[in-house]
Amino acid sequence: MTDSESTICYLIRHAATENNEQNPPVLQGQRLDLELSVVGRDQAARTGRFLASRTIDAVYSSPMRRARQTAEAIAAPQGLSVEIVEDIIEVDVGEWEGMNWDDIRRADPTAYEAFMTDAGSHGYLGGECLREVMDRAAPALDALLRDNVGRRVVVVAHNVVNRGYLTQLLGMPLARYRSVPQDNCGLNVLRFRQGTIHAVTVNSVFHLE
Repeated sequence: MTDSESTICYLIRHAATENNEQNPPVLQGQRLDLELSVVGRDQAARTGRFLASRTIDAVYSSPMRRARQTAEAIAAPQGLSVEIVEDIIEVDVGEWEGMNWDDIRRADPTAYEAFMTDAGSHGYLGGECLREVMDRAAPALDALLRDNVGRRVVVVAHNVVNRGYLTQLLGMPLARYRSVPQDNCGLNVLRFRQGTIHAVTVNSVFHLE
């Protein structure tokens, strides 16, 4: 049980789309609003079944379809509806939408190298940098944890949003965000207590095996 002075948050990356399954993966930001793939629907269902044995008080989601469908699969066994949080939408990847990293390296080598060196300051070409993403997403996530004390909640967001937020919680520079793994339906456990948010578990995927 969650104690009356804490919030437990399951922060989850959405399940897979066909773009996620490509090798290398194809970037999808705010413009490609894809549905879950067959694999993704299975991942979402497995996550919903895993969390069904726990009392969940609220389920929140990014407005993107891939996140909403994942959240709905988790909310349904709990008899809950999904609450949309606009500010945790995925990063705007700008001109790189629909491209993979090999394509990007060939097409925009200078912008690619700057991004890989420090995505916190040098963002997606024509889109957001990681600092801009955190300026909108981190306060929204902080608020969800602060406002749900004594409750257990699920938040379904995105690869870049989750990585950036976890990087901050772990005391790492944003330039290293790519070192934080976030598989599709990877489950991160966060705890808010006495004014502080801690990352308890990062990218647990055993429920998908």
